[in-house]
Amino acid sequence: MSVTEALLSPLLARGAPRPLITHYDEAVGGRVELSRATVANWAAKTANWLTEELDVEPGTPVAVRLPAHWQTAGILLGAWWCGARVVHSPSAAEAAFVPGDRIAEGEGSGATVAVALDALGGSVSCLDEDVVDFASEVRIRGDEFTPLIPVSGDTPALLDRTVDEVVSAARERAETLGIGGNDRVLSALDWTLPHGVLDGLLAVLAAGASLVQLSGLDEADPGVPDKRRADERTTVELGLD
Repeated sequence: MSVTEALLSPLLARGAPRPLITHYDEAVGGRVELSRATVANWAAKTANWLTEELDVEPGTPVAVRLPAHWQTAGILLGAWWCGARVVHSPSAAEAAFVPGDRIAEGEGSGATVAVALDALGGSVSCLDEDVVDFASEVRIRGDEFTPLIPVSGDTPALLDRTVDEVVSAARERAETLGIGGNDRVLSALDWTLPHGVLDGLLAVLAAGASLVQLSGLDEADPGVPDKRRADERTTVELGLD
């Protein structure tokens, strides 16, 4: 069973319409809220594209060089769903997901995939023909995914950690961070590999909580987190000390 199946399937079973990720891009004033079902759909679309177009299978390295964002969540979960090993370096990776304004970071991979990091899931315009636009490619893929090859617990999933190790670490971090199933987690953590992703995303999923992610915070406006705490009624905080 993949990381995605282990952590996301229980959430869907207990309430697919419930909110899972609320993302604020404070730099542009954007807010988007995604349900558990919507996140699962984006993950399925990503997994379908990776398997149909790039023949990704368990253990295939896929580089994810993206900040904390709801699109990043769909990409990570989609990569794990088909058994990919998420890495940081594009060297020898089958695909490298990079921000649309930093295409050069994908050099060395089999395919460079530009991600707009847009609040509404928009596309990146004016790309070279050898660069793939993430939104355009995955939008037309199926909303459900079944792995062609079963993903075993000893499959590498996050750098050198296996599926079982990642799932276990996510559950341990949820307990250590004090995240419970009824919590709304206000976070400004970046999703660095592996620790940022474990604390900022996977621990939240493992606990069955929901995430309110803040990006683009301006130190000149320190009142923003207080406003988000009140607006979203958050109960746990990460990266806001």
